[in-house]
Amino acid sequence: MLLSSLYVLLGLILLMGASDRFVESAVRLARTLGVSIVLIGALIVGLGTSLPELLVSAIASVDGNLDVAMANVTGSNVANVTLVVGTAAFAAPIMSRTLILRREGVLMLLAVAALAAVLWDGEVFRWEGGLLLGGMVVALVLLIKWSSSDPDGVIELDEDTEAHSVPGEVFIGVAALAVTIFAARLLLNGALDLGERFELGEAFLGVMLGVGTSLPELATTLAAVRRHESDLVIGNVLGSNLFNSLAVAGSAAVAGPGILLDLTRPALVVMLGVVMLAGAFAWNDKRIVRREGIILLLVFLAFTVLSY
Repeated sequence: MLLSSLYVLLGLILLMGASDRFVESAVRLARTLGVSIVLIGALIVGLGTSLPELLVSAIASVDGNLDVAMANVTGSNVANVTLVVGTAAFAAPIMSRTLILRREGVLMLLAVAALAAVLWDGEVFRWEGGLLLGGMVVALVLLIKWSSSDPDGVIELDEDTEAHSVPGEVFIGVAALAVTIFAARLLLNGALDLGERFELGEAFLGVMLGVGTSLPELATTLAAVRRHESDLVIGNVLGSNLFNSLAVAGSAAVAGPGILLDLTRPALVVMLGVVMLAGAFAWNDKRIVRREGIILLLVFLAFTVLSY
């Protein structure tokens, strides 16, 4: 019990420091390279912080725990939209642009819907995983293409801003990401050890894994909020859910296809519902404000309780 508590405490401390430095490197790279901050958020921050989901789901699938693997993906998607976006909006309004909502936002919705369609019948085939992985390749191509035609999302260097070394920032960013993921693992291990003492079910364990593996997204999102980088927040969530729905779920399906026993259709409906709810909030007045963040956090709390 004491060791698990220490894991949680140390994990939180490392998460806060490493995630802040990771976001700083991401912003410096976007400014130095002259590329869209949304692209950096989706590719570097979003995909990078989704590595825990990939590792956890792939290992669980290979070990024959397909339910845990897919519950991890769905739980992480729900946590990203409710816990991560809700917490960020509670801290400060998240500004959005119509162009991003129409392109990247719709792309994320399609990816989540594709995942729900694959899981809906309760059986996952290897060829379905291959289709999801193919969809990830298409999504990456589209993100890069759209970024090149999005001048409003590019951070320009001014006379008072010093260009940073790209190799140096890449190295520091990768190191900070590694520490962030390690810290999330410490925190998750401590939380899971405490949770097992209460004999939690497999589905709820998957939700806990989804929440735990979303901690890097939460930490980097809060760091981006502190730096007033709304596009980085949006890119982080979009990229993470794209990667979860297509690459993570696809890899798990290819590694260990099978029948789902515990993952329910209501969980898939909730996953789709929260994505559309957050999208409606953002579309309404081009930002997500504190009261909407509170609603998302309450949805997250209800989803967690009902998953028990």
